[in-house]
Amino acid sequence: MKNFSTSLFSAAILACLLSSGCAVVPSNRQTINLNGTWQVAQGSLKSMPKAFEHTVPVPGLLDMASPAFKSPGSTLTPAQQALPWERTYRVDPLREAFWYRRTFSVDYPQADVVMLKVHKACFGAMVFVNGRKVGSHAHNFTPGWFNVKPFIKTDGSDNELIIRVGASLAQVPSSVCDGWDYEKNRYIPGIYDSVELIVSKTPHIVNLQTAADLDAQLVRVTAEVSNGGQVPVGATIMATVREVRSRRIVGRSIGTIDGMLPGVTAKCNATVPIKNPRWWTPEDPFLYELTVDTGADTCKTRFAMRTFKSDPASGKMLLNGKPYFLRGTNVCINRFFEDPKRRAKPWDRQWVRKLHRKFKGMHWNSLRYRTGFPPEMWYEIADEEGFLIQDEFPISYGGWKSGTMDGWPDQILATDLIREFTEWMRERWNHPSVVIWDAQNETPNDTVIAAAIGKVRKMDLSNRPWDNGWGSPQAPGDMSEHHPYRCSPKPPRAFKLSRFEKETGLPNAGPKKGARPPYIINEYGGLWLDRNGKPTTLSKPVYHSIFGSKATPAQLSEYYARTVAAQTEFWRSKRKCAGVMHFCGLGYSRKGGQTSDNFTDLNELTFNADFEHYVRDAFSPVSVVIDMWKERIDPGKLLQIRVKVINDLEADWRGTVTLRMVDSNGKAVLEGGSRVLVKGFASDSADFKVQFPDKISQCQLIAEIQGPDGQSVRSYRKLQIAPPPKKKPAAKPRPKKRPAKRKR
Repeated sequence: MKNFSTSLFSAAILACLLSSGCAVVPSNRQTINLNGTWQVAQGSLKSMPKAFEHTVPVPGLLDMASPAFKSPGSTLTPAQQALPWERTYRVDPLREAFWYRRTFSVDYPQADVVMLKVHKACFGAMVFVNGRKVGSHAHNFTPGWFNVKPFIKTDGSDNELIIRVGASLAQVPSSVCDGWDYEKNRYIPGIYDSVELIVSKTPHIVNLQTAADLDAQLVRVTAEVSNGGQVPVGATIMATVREVRSRRIVGRSIGTIDGMLPGVTAKCNATVPIKNPRWWTPEDPFLYELTVDTGADTCKTRFAMRTFKSDPASGKMLLNGKPYFLRGTNVCINRFFEDPKRRAKPWDRQWVRKLHRKFKGMHWNSLRYRTGFPPEMWYEIADEEGFLIQDEFPISYGGWKSGTMDGWPDQILATDLIREFTEWMRERWNHPSVVIWDAQNETPNDTVIAAAIGKVRKMDLSNRPWDNGWGSPQAPGDMSEHHPYRCSPKPPRAFKLSRFEKETGLPNAGPKKGARPPYIINEYGGLWLDRNGKPTTLSKPVYHSIFGSKATPAQLSEYYARTVAAQTEFWRSKRKCAGVMHFCGLGYSRKGGQTSDNFTDLNELTFNADFEHYVRDAFSPVSVVIDMWKERIDPGKLLQIRVKVINDLEADWRGTVTLRMVDSNGKAVLEGGSRVLVKGFASDSADFKVQFPDKISQCQLIAEIQGPDGQSVRSYRKLQIAPPPKKKPAAKPRPKKRPAKRKR
């Protein structure tokens, strides 16, 4: 096998193409989209239904069927939710499986390759074509590939395709990750991502992987090419790079793979120089398209000139070689799947794009797709809109198993997990948005998961960092993930903002071992309100400890937003974390839910007004922070208050920091200003002497700057001016009762 661009013959052809502009060999690949309305029926695992009397959209879930099935998606009992490692889930009493059916035609008699790709299906997929079993794919979150060539008619006549999925978690093999999440009640089955047919001649392309080299101004390509023919062949391969927007060709490379043996898949490495490459960033998400053509098959993938690495010494992440701070949120798609108002939104491209743009409007540049992979379309939109994705595999097996927090199911071995991780990475590695492989959530397992990470990480030519959740970082530069929920309903840990006076800015918490830079906070807060403004099951006792039972929805809304904003400012201002990610941007809002997102209208994607007002400023790339965490001040107190300015941008920021105090009526009682210069990627501060009023009252401090876009950015602190509460006298110890005399 020869490298692309190595033979004189290839170089001559390439020179001809570049000088004359002659056309590339036309594609011999057909990709047939099988999305749409399918027939569906319920039944047993072993017996195919005789009639299909319902329809359902693909992609979608089975609660979208018409006419509706009764209660698709089994609900777990509290005991099953608490003991994930036992894998003894309740069987759906109404059915074991759902069977999907549709017909399609292929008019390509000379086709050598016909592959069916089921992008994602729960729970597992078994495929039948024209009444014959093709095979099965047990994994729930990665693509299933099926060779249907021996079973299919390619002369343009109809073919019947049937796909069986399990009806509940009970149908998931014990060695397969099932996406268990202690907050989920319903696990709704369905083919929830696209289905397509890939038809071509051979030699054909099995997979492409790209890796940008910014210094050399080229992209490295590894093409896996398979020969499905009966005789050895010499394959001519051309790699072409275009700009996605303009369709302008900016690079080509051509070469040969000599003497490929029948039935062999070979790797061919290529380098394609790119003229004047434009680097991808969230602020400028510029995309390229790579086309690799064997003359018999053509495969395309999008990519970007983008690198993402970590710098453990500084604790920062490096995007294209420069420091870059992650400011973002979480998307919990598996929880959203059971949201009462979900409907078809996850598969509506316009809605998903609007969602990501709404996130951009909060100054978020990063997302964690948490404990569940959304449809492939979401990653395409993240590439286009400019987000850095922490892609988290759906593992969350925390729990008190054998006296530890490690709830890992013993049935899943490292070899099992390696197979799932491999499928995951091969599907995702060309997306410029995907910058962190996240192996799991809140599972302090350093055996099976660690072994799987060690085995697969070298497959990624871009060498992205890994995050091992609550397990130990597995290599220098891997992320150290933390969830500093600083809230409790009970003294002495009852939630108060003043507790942040004692925080160092290092988010060490929980059972995580071996924590080291770079640190990332991808969950914090813990004071959730549902979309109706009511506390969730987890936050209700916290709010009760603060307000009692008489707080109005308006009070709760403002308190939540102010507090989340202040916590965001705290963690960002300490500059010890590479990323700060709010929890959560999209989840569920349901009766009995433990957490929630911050929308009030899912159709229009309207945020709670207080949340948007306060929290948006806290995530501004150039942000201001009142570095004061007290909630009460003595009357007449003179304090020096520091106001910080955080600059996440490369360019220096220069401007005026103002601090003013307003009374309970909003009237300004004092105001001051100070000029500040903040270097790129740094922070600086201004100090103000503030004289507080002599009488008991409430006041508010407001710090303000003008951001680089000319918009005002503010930080707020509400304060009670009052003497310290009197300590209650210690209760006198009760005298011990003398034991009664026993009667003789």
